[in-house]
Amino acid sequence: MKKKGATRRGKNLTDDAIEQIVRILDGWEGKLTWEALIQATVIRLHCRYTRQALHKHERIRAAFTQRKEALGGKSQEAGQRRSGMPPDVMARISRLEAENQRLEAENQRLLEQFVVWAYNAHTRGLDKKFLSQPLPHVNRDQTIELKSAKRVGRKN
Repeated sequence: MKKKGATRRGKNLTDDAIEQIVRILDGWEGKLTWEALIQATVIRLHCRYTRQALHKHERIRAAFTQRKEALGGKSQEAGQRRSGMPPDVMARISRLEAENQRLEAENQRLLEQFVVWAYNAHTRGLDKKFLSQPLPHVNRDQTIELKSAKRVGRKN
């Protein structure tokens, strides 16, 4: 018997869920805390994750840190410069600027990772031709059942 109000463990974070959480951070306004982000993910994804689960994923951790720094260093002149625009347009511009900054940072991290991989491949004598080989084909055809497996549990 379950306790009333008990919450279930959140599903594992998928790439789609991580992308949605990062987008939540892109549009974040106001004070940013892990608890506030958890509440926002519950509303958006209908699933509660712990701070540790969110922090474990590099994209979420980096987006959180970057957005927290951006919100901390926000200047008033940016708001004054656009004060003639409707609030929804200002919010969209702000969200897109935050998303752009996050994507640039992610791209930079991926480029740095590529440099590490290129160096390690070079030190092991792996050439571009070898590294560019396509992935092996995965056979997704129907599994052939064995005759003995068909008989199990069946009555003729």
